[in-house]
Amino acid sequence: MLDKIIKAYDIRGLVKNEITTDFSFALGVAFAKFLEFEREPATIVVGEDMRETSSPLADAFSDGATSQGMDVIRIGLASTDMLYFASGKLNLPGIMFTASHNPAKYNGMKLCKSGAKPIGQESGLLKIKHLIQEGIAISNRPVGTVKKIDLLEEYVSYLLDRFPKKTFNKRKLKVVIDAGNGMAGYTAPSVMKKLNVDLVPMYFELDGDFPNHEANPIEAKNLKDLQKKVKKEKADLGLAFDGDADRCFLVDENGDLVNPSSLTALIAVRELKKNPGASIIYNLISSKAVPEVIIENGGKPVRSRVGHSYIKSLMAQSGAVFGGEHSGHFYFADFWRADSGMLAALYALAELMDTDKSLSEILDSFDRYFSSGEINTQVKDASKSIKLIRKKYEKENEIDELDGLTVTSEKWWFNLRPSNTEPLLRLNVEADSPKLMAEIRDTVLSLI
Repeated sequence: MLDKIIKAYDIRGLVKNEITTDFSFALGVAFAKFLEFEREPATIVVGEDMRETSSPLADAFSDGATSQGMDVIRIGLASTDMLYFASGKLNLPGIMFTASHNPAKYNGMKLCKSGAKPIGQESGLLKIKHLIQEGIAISNRPVGTVKKIDLLEEYVSYLLDRFPKKTFNKRKLKVVIDAGNGMAGYTAPSVMKKLNVDLVPMYFELDGDFPNHEANPIEAKNLKDLQKKVKKEKADLGLAFDGDADRCFLVDENGDLVNPSSLTALIAVRELKKNPGASIIYNLISSKAVPEVIIENGGKPVRSRVGHSYIKSLMAQSGAVFGGEHSGHFYFADFWRADSGMLAALYALAELMDTDKSLSEILDSFDRYFSSGEINTQVKDASKSIKLIRKKYEKENEIDELDGLTVTSEKWWFNLRPSNTEPLLRLNVEADSPKLMAEIRDTVLSLI
């Protein structure tokens, strides 16, 4: 079971028989031991999303951790980036109880070391798994304490302090936000009331059963309500957050979906104005417009594998000020290299405030190519499929295997990589024309 629920970057599973309070208690014990081995501080910050099971799981975890002599600080309801803020600000390890965009029958945990340093399989989750397997041992240390604090206003202030004063007072904007009944319904009101915006809320009621649609904005079907509302309200911008509000997707004033690569480019340009010549990270399924824009604005583009632990590690190595992923995750050096959907949204709002242009006009120069979006195909043998496709393309094109297989030609590229958790191959194609993109996409899919 542990192999099934401990993923590449977090822990996630079914609440009935996998992510139980017994498991959460055992995780609390194991995490306490792990932190002791790592010489981390002896206090853990605990946050939770709006799912019915999150609070009982957090209770059980706290009991397990305090049984080993660890102190616990409960920050209560939080978005995942609010937990990262708490871990960074207090310089303490943390855990967030959430299953992000997964349906109601799931829950899980995201863990970090002090300073919001990520814990993935290679950086601690496998060690924690082995500690769980060893079983619960009696600790000689006195039982730890639990205290509760509210960090919402401090979190909001920290985000807004990343921008010059009066950035958000220059122009009145109408903004529609679809919280998807997730944690943005808790954090967004406190952020937006400080800005010169007319807020139109959608699905702000916290409800882990997600009665309106899945809190997964990477799926276009979950953005349809927002697109309609933006057009109906004649809004300047629409924002959609996932369940734990660490990812943000945009809809422009016409109701059209904004390519996450375009938002990466927008944020990169703003960051390079503040930090001339800085390194910016983009993952390898981002549009090739992203490195082009970074170079055009005097920056150094750094290409990364897909996945937050890789990006955060590369940010630390390269000194990059910002990193963007095509999946809607955006990482900021001055946010402890952690990802924040709300901070990314504020960059888009700041850009709109600085100009009289519409969002579609601002993003037009970044939207240069035609992409397929991510297409998932179930396969029996992912490596066999990749070998077959490599054989077809390797003679006449550039090949690299940083993450799966990337094939690059002068007028197109595609990446094919296996899922970490399912028997799937994920295909992303981009080309100079819609016709060429469709041709490459269909050829590769037929080969798969």
